[in-house]
Amino acid sequence: MARIGIYGATGYTGYELIKLLVRHPEVELVFATARSDAGKRLSEVFPTMIDQPLVSVEQADLHAVDLIFTCLPHNAPELIPLVQRALDAGKKLIDFSDTFRLNDPDDYARRRGRPHPAPELLVAAVYGLPELHREAIRHAQLVANTGCYPLTAILPLWPLVKAGLIADPEVIVDSKSGVSGAGRSLALKSHFGEAHETFSAYNIGRVHRHLGEMEQETGLQIIFSPHLLPVYRGILSTIYVKLQPGISADQVRAAYALYRDEPFIKLLPEGRLPELRHVQQTMYLAMGLQQVDLASGRYIIVSALDNLLKGASGQAVQSMNLMLGFPEPLGLI
Repeated sequence: MARIGIYGATGYTGYELIKLLVRHPEVELVFATARSDAGKRLSEVFPTMIDQPLVSVEQADLHAVDLIFTCLPHNAPELIPLVQRALDAGKKLIDFSDTFRLNDPDDYARRRGRPHPAPELLVAAVYGLPELHREAIRHAQLVANTGCYPLTAILPLWPLVKAGLIADPEVIVDSKSGVSGAGRSLALKSHFGEAHETFSAYNIGRVHRHLGEMEQETGLQIIFSPHLLPVYRGILSTIYVKLQPGISADQVRAAYALYRDEPFIKLLPEGRLPELRHVQQTMYLAMGLQQVDLASGRYIIVSALDNLLKGASGQAVQSMNLMLGFPEPLGLI
């Protein structure tokens, strides 16, 4: 039985993570920290029957656990010292922020406009995408959990990249996310009155924090347009890609045999495209392919996932299972 701790348990992803861990047959949740809610129980913060106590960071016993999850906000000042203490103590760690997702410190500095605060940790971290980095995750001490948007682009594009089918490295990724993707912290744009019965783009161009992950993992040049949907959970992305001229739909679909044994990736039959309701409350990423024109090689790929499960907490548990030597789908199906 592995012993687990969570730092930052009362965000949306922390809450989803607790729900997964309390039913996992091979782990024990030893502590879950919260800032303003320390001293309460989870059932006092969320509408749940899970009675997990919430403690302060000072009350959490780092040495009593085998693996910790850090579900802290991006750029939280306490994150780097916490990660360093955990690694020095020989603990395995999965981080939910974007702090360790980029491999190259120079790329980080270019995209963030400032140097990385601990480049030695950045270089040591493994990008937490099991479908691409399974063996590295098995042996990792520090895993950077993926962003939710990037999975809807990386996983559909990777088989085409690996098969050498892409003719034009410039790819358009047009994505729509539910409001839970913005996190639980108060923000005007995600208030019900601001998001209900409207639809808006944001952070388009080269400014979105997830863009670097997409380009790093695919080697492509991504034009990324994220949008806010008036729903709670789920992401749907429409990807426009130009393949080698004359590549048939059967040849394209054959490239996705790469995922034949993957438990959480589903390529829909020809003529079908995914919807949010296909994937909400599940660990699946669903994809559909549409050929636009055989001569020009233009294709449209539509992908969808639950941003809080396959896009965040479920993805982290998938990596945890690999790091701890458990069957990869354990506790997730």
